[in-house]
Amino acid sequence: MSLVLDAAAQDLLFREARTANTFTDEPVSEEQVQAIYDLVKYAPTAMNAQPLRITFVRSPEARERLVGHMAEGNKAKTASAPLVAIVGYDTDWHEELPKVFPHAPGAKENFDNAAEVRHGMGSFNASLQIGYLIIAIRAAGLAAGPMAGYDAEGVNKDFFGDGAHKVLAVINIGRPGPDAWFPRSPRLEYDEVVTTV
Repeated sequence: MSLVLDAAAQDLLFREARTANTFTDEPVSEEQVQAIYDLVKYAPTAMNAQPLRITFVRSPEARERLVGHMAEGNKAKTASAPLVAIVGYDTDWHEELPKVFPHAPGAKENFDNAAEVRHGMGSFNASLQIGYLIIAIRAAGLAAGPMAGYDAEGVNKDFFGDGAHKVLAVINIGRPGPDAWFPRSPRLEYDEVVTTV
């Protein structure tokens, strides 16, 4: 076999994993969330920067505010998910470099006056971490529903008014409910995607 991961784990994380559109009302516990993050923190990032920031929306008041920023087709899903995560990046992620990248003294200073570079690196590396977050949610036996259909400016203003974070996605999290799945759409095959030079 060419993969080390057994078939059941491959199915759980990839082949049978789907984006849920409905959820049961079973709560997602703080213990589950911490276990998920304990996997996510190992995602690769440039200079070990770890710019991902996660805001879990649990209170009814915060949920109502978030739903107001969602695209029409995403409102019901976000309103009914047991847990919703606003995921983005820390706009000043470089401030943590002395702690997370200690073998390169002075690395932080290289980014102090480079906001555009920080934005590019922050959003790219946090996006890598979001991929790991989705896999970790699946590893916990839950479904992840990542969405880009929302008013980003509104979410940023409402939840990150100080500009310290920028939203990249909203992820609904929970156990799939009735009729949770759309029919699976086709996937591109290896020869349609891969080129060897």
